[in-house]
Amino acid sequence: MPSFVISRALRRALFVVTVAALPAAAQQDSTAKPAKPTPARDSIAPAPKKGTKKQGAGKKSASTGKKSMSSLKPPSDADSIAQARQDSILDAKWPVKGPEPLPGSILPAKRIIAYYGNPLSKRMGVLGEYEPTEMLKMLDAEVAAWTKADPTTPVQPALHLIAVVAQGAPGKDGKYRLRMDSSLIEKVAGWAAKRNALVFLDVQVGHATLQDELPRLVRFLQRPNFHLGIDPEFALKDGTVPGKKIGSFDASDVNYAATMLAEVVTQYKLPPKVLVVHRFTQRGVTNTHQIKLDPRVQIVMHMDGFGAPWLKRNTFRKWIKAEPVQFAGWKQFYKARNDNPRTTIPEILKLHPRPLYIHYQ
Repeated sequence: MPSFVISRALRRALFVVTVAALPAAAQQDSTAKPAKPTPARDSIAPAPKKGTKKQGAGKKSASTGKKSMSSLKPPSDADSIAQARQDSILDAKWPVKGPEPLPGSILPAKRIIAYYGNPLSKRMGVLGEYEPTEMLKMLDAEVAAWTKADPTTPVQPALHLIAVVAQGAPGKDGKYRLRMDSSLIEKVAGWAAKRNALVFLDVQVGHATLQDELPRLVRFLQRPNFHLGIDPEFALKDGTVPGKKIGSFDASDVNYAATMLAEVVTQYKLPPKVLVVHRFTQRGVTNTHQIKLDPRVQIVMHMDGFGAPWLKRNTFRKWIKAEPVQFAGWKQFYKARNDNPRTTIPEILKLHPRPLYIHYQ
């Protein structure tokens, strides 16, 4: 079975972690303190039954059945040799030819180490799983570990907040997404300030669009340390309920987000912004060759999958390395049910291209 099919099946099993119900109080831009989220269940949802619909030769849809971690097998010696040959071809595509970094650019001079999640949920990532003081100490430890492993690349800490959360219910406006209150964003910004960290606002549009969601975030993005993430997995343009299948963004969506950020940089005389685009399947981002580069925006295609190190490397090779855009990212999970064993820092540093955005969940 191709690695991307396995990754997709495994990823769906954890959808409940990300679309956990969040309080209605979080949706409005009020000053009221939002109530704690009340997700429907605490355990990982079982993967759906095996489906038959296909999306092209050899590519199963998101209805692919579950596959246990223990049943996955690493590549054989022959597979490894073939992959090494493929890598030698793909290496020639990197570094990507593009605009020279402007003054104040973060990449490629630094490596971003980001903690991801939402403070209203302990199941959406490390940002909400621990008390702020403990979480920041953990981030300090990761920054120190990366600095020790690669002292030639300074580390820039970051907090990556899911500011628009995809939902399994339509909500009042039928958009299947929940906007976080500005007070929550300010709270995370306050934590970031204690570490001179960046803040990423992540957007899961559900049935909305980036055109609906991004303009309301400009008042935050006009700050020098605020940046943007967009998640194709939860962009369901065909009206499917989030979680029923994997969503998608096209190059036109990425270009819209990049253009908006570029205009913010120009209007407010800011250093370049970073745009993180999550990806772990072929259809996650379509027409990548049409993504336009602008020196005011640095685009990271972020390997957003989980699993054993060899499986994650395969995903990285297929959808990040083979379809170069500009910079590369890598996701790490703390929980063994996701990454078991976790890919080590030395293993990540051996990758080509070098991941310059590392996201811990």
